[in-house]
Amino acid sequence: MNQENVEVLIIGAGPSGSVAASYLHNSGFKVKVVEKSIFPRFVIGESLLPRCMDHFEEVDLLQPLKDFGFEIKSGARFMRGEEICNFDFGKKHGDGWDWTWQVPRADFDSVLTDTLIERGVDIVFDHAVIDVNIEKEKSIITIEDSKGNTSKITAKFIIDSSGYGRVLPRLLDLEKPSPLPKHSSIFAHVNDKNRPEGEEGTLITFDVLSQETWLWVIPFSNGHTSIGLVGPTEYLESFTGSNEEKIKQIIKLSKYYKNRFEDVSFDFEPKMIKNYSKSVKQIYGKGYALTGNSAEFLDPVFSSGVTFATESALLAAKLAAKELRGNQVDWEKEYYDYIKQGVAVFATYVKEWYTGNLQKIFFHRPENPEIKKQICAVLAGYVWDQTNPFVKNHNRLVKTVAKVIDMETAEQKA
Repeated sequence: MNQENVEVLIIGAGPSGSVAASYLHNSGFKVKVVEKSIFPRFVIGESLLPRCMDHFEEVDLLQPLKDFGFEIKSGARFMRGEEICNFDFGKKHGDGWDWTWQVPRADFDSVLTDTLIERGVDIVFDHAVIDVNIEKEKSIITIEDSKGNTSKITAKFIIDSSGYGRVLPRLLDLEKPSPLPKHSSIFAHVNDKNRPEGEEGTLITFDVLSQETWLWVIPFSNGHTSIGLVGPTEYLESFTGSNEEKIKQIIKLSKYYKNRFEDVSFDFEPKMIKNYSKSVKQIYGKGYALTGNSAEFLDPVFSSGVTFATESALLAAKLAAKELRGNQVDWEKEYYDYIKQGVAVFATYVKEWYTGNLQKIFFHRPENPEIKKQICAVLAGYVWDQTNPFVKNHNRLVKTVAKVIDMETAEQKA
C-alpha cells in the first residue's frame, strides 16, 4: 500500500480547501488536498459575500478569479409582492469590499484548483477519505479512489473542508442536530433566454412568497441562471411529480418571475436537499479543525455559506501553521470562540427572517438609512465588526426594531 507524509492534509478542494491550501503552500508547508469529485462538478453555494474577497486577496487567489469574468454582485434585492428592498454593498456601515460575485461553482472552483495546481499544490481528485486514525503526534488517513484502490497518508494536521461531505463529522462521530427549523430547498440552472437587458438581468433576487418560503434568482455571466425555492420541508414535499415538475409548479407561484422562466430549459434535472441545516459537537480537536459546511450550515437566505467556509479555512490554516511552527495555540479561544461569534450573528438573522421580524424591517417605509447601512454590513458578511450595533447587539436589536415598527403600525391604524 502506498504511503506518503505531509504536514497538512486538506479534505475538499472547494473555496474553503483552496484558501487553506493556498495560505499553507505560500507559507512553505507541505500540503496535500484530497477531493472526492472530479472537477468541474456542480455544487450549490453560488452567491458570495464581499467579506470573502478579503480571503481570496490575502492568499493571492483574487486575480485569477477576476480574470475569469464572473457576474458582479454589488448588492441584493428582496421582494415581497409589490414591496422591494434593495441593498447596495457600497452603502454599508464600516469599511470593506463593496462587491463580490455570483458564480457557477463548477467554473469558480475549477479556477481555484487550476491555479493552485499550476503553483505546485498537490491536489488529488476522485479520491475519498474513508478512515482517519488520530495518534499523539500525527494522523494516519486512508484514502480510496473510485476503483477501490487505497493508500495511506500521514499528516501532522487535518483541515476538513469537505462541505456537505462532512467527512470528519461522520468518521469521528461529531454530528449533532441543528437547532434551526427543518427547511429544504429545490433548485436548478436554466438557460435564461428571456433575461432582460441591463441591471434587471444581473440582479440577485430573493422573492418572498410567504413568511417561510422564498425563491432565489442568481444570474450568471454565462447567460444561465440559478433558481431555487427554500421553505419548510413539509411544504416542499407537498408538490407532486418529478423535481422538474415540482420546480415548474413553484415558478408559477412568483408573479414577478413566472413569465421569465415558464418556458426555459433546465441544464440538469433539478435537485433537492432536505433538512439542510447542520451542526457538530465540536469544530476542532487534537490534530484537526473543521471549516465551513463540514462544521455548520445555517441557511441559504443570506448567502453566508462560502464566506463562513473561507473565513474559517483561512483562520484554521493560520492556526495550524502557528502550531506546526512550535507555538502554543488556544483553539477554543482563537478558533471556536471567533467563528462561533460570526455564526451566532448570522443565526440570529436567519431566525428572525423566518419569524418575520427581519422582513418587517426590510419592507418598512420610510426606511431608516442608518439601520439599513448597519444591516447591509451584516449581509455583506462583516459579522465580526463590533462597531456595528446590529452585530454587537444582534440578539435583541432586530427584535426591538421590529417591535417599534409594530407599535408605529398600530398607532397609524388607531
